[in-house]
Amino acid sequence: MLNNQPAQWDMEADFVSIGSGAGGLAGAIAAHDAGGSAIVLERTGKVGGVTALSMGEVWVPGNRYAAELGVEDSPDKGFAYLRRLSMGHADERAILNFVLHAREALSWFEEHTDLRMKAIRHCPDYFFGVDPDGVPEGRLLEVEPFPAATLGEWAERTRISPQMPFGFTHDDMYEFGGTAHLAKWDFTLMAERMERDERCLGPGLAAAFVKGAVDRGIPLMTGAEAVELFSDGTRITGVRVIHEGRELAIRARRGVLIAVSSYERREDYNRSLSQQVDAGSLVFSAVDGANFRLACPFNARISRVPDISLLGVSLPNEEDEEGAPMYRSAMAVIGLPHVIVVNRSGQRFANESFYRDYGFKLDLVDGNTQTQPNYPCWAIMDSQARENYPFAGLMPGQEVPEGVGHTADTLEELAALAGIDAAGLAAAVARFNPLADQGLDPDHHRGTHPWSAWMAGDRFHQPNPNLGSLVKAPFHAIQLKRMSGSAIPAAGLLADEHCRIMSWADAPIEGLYGAGNSLARIETGGMMQSGISNARGITTGWLAARHAMGQPSTLLAEELARRA
Repeated sequence: MLNNQPAQWDMEADFVSIGSGAGGLAGAIAAHDAGGSAIVLERTGKVGGVTALSMGEVWVPGNRYAAELGVEDSPDKGFAYLRRLSMGHADERAILNFVLHAREALSWFEEHTDLRMKAIRHCPDYFFGVDPDGVPEGRLLEVEPFPAATLGEWAERTRISPQMPFGFTHDDMYEFGGTAHLAKWDFTLMAERMERDERCLGPGLAAAFVKGAVDRGIPLMTGAEAVELFSDGTRITGVRVIHEGRELAIRARRGVLIAVSSYERREDYNRSLSQQVDAGSLVFSAVDGANFRLACPFNARISRVPDISLLGVSLPNEEDEEGAPMYRSAMAVIGLPHVIVVNRSGQRFANESFYRDYGFKLDLVDGNTQTQPNYPCWAIMDSQARENYPFAGLMPGQEVPEGVGHTADTLEELAALAGIDAAGLAAAVARFNPLADQGLDPDHHRGTHPWSAWMAGDRFHQPNPNLGSLVKAPFHAIQLKRMSGSAIPAAGLLADEHCRIMSWADAPIEGLYGAGNSLARIETGGMMQSGISNARGITTGWLAARHAMGQPSTLLAEELARRA
């Protein structure tokens, strides 16, 4: 191992977290409560990380909230669900480690911090109704509205989301009719919560973990970029940091935790690690692969699973703090009635209401022509959709901004403006309409997943919340952008059950740990489920700190012995 020890240390702690999302903060809090000192390093000016940009969902099988609802669930059922849907890309030991510890870690933070969770009502697993171990509700949890005013000076320094309505809980939004009825939501409630600085969704979840660190007096160093790890030739011993123009050598006596999310904002990394060319992003520019740059000089091993591809829209004047465009997800709107998605041939190619279907089909390659037949693609909608439903930041009735889309009185004119095959589009709509009016989609099974109705449907629309014909002019076309997976990466650092980063020699790199989206998704493989990313961050940060502080979990070893 490289020996690059500094001549002297400027700061010291037992445990150093690089990154201030749920994973990094969870690790610092757990290390502190295990009797150690901790420091959190944050490259940007605000803490909370990608956690604060998320919907704040936390997926935990066998949790107590599901039991209180009378839902039959267990870690074993969660294990079977993930294993069956992983398409062989997951590691069974890693799956088991995650499902055993997710509820333990969450319960620990609820007991030791101000984090308060609740079940998201009526929200099923993605594959409930398809997989026998999916559940109708109870695994997906969210934070109770969090009083961010209790953060004091850190309230303004804790990241919020420019895309998420963080004044509402999921249950609030469901009660108001879901995303489909955004214009009818009770924004008085949002105003009251914002006046009290009560945060929900990802901003609320992030704030709860920031509060845990602040209450313990853990230093949160913003504007602190970790640029290199130090080693004594046998283990990782610290971090070289650029902070406010000054170089610091920070010693980590027990461990360094890399919890910097993924590499989504590095286009060259996307091409080589995820194979997603020219992908848009929902996240800020600092999410640029620092996990690899820090760990790989020490022979850290990388592992990869299938990509997560989303579709989104970039609206004018929506950029991050560095001026890079931030996209809005179209996931919750292209599955609404009176909307379809077509390729350049004018043909539908996937279930618009279920991103796990269209995400894979976006990347389909026709080897005969060496082209991607389903990308680029367009959302096509009629005026019923624009009059009644929002669309990725556009309110009902709002005109589509110039440069974002096209409007025409006929489908043929619309196709000509957008560069879509007119005959193909007309044929696709002619086939879709009568079936949609019956609530049917035999071609792509849209509207058959209960999760799709909850997430991307109008539950008051009959006979199917996800299906409605396109008949009312004028018609609209909005070109959709392929996006990376909201910092949920295809590739990451490989770690063991204690979250120690592994080397290519299949041995742990002593003193080096990883958490959340900096790690390879070997617990899920080719499967994704809302809430797993946040749950992974919390769980892996907790496990890493426990091991670093000499208190490693024995749950996995005990379970493997029981099964032997």
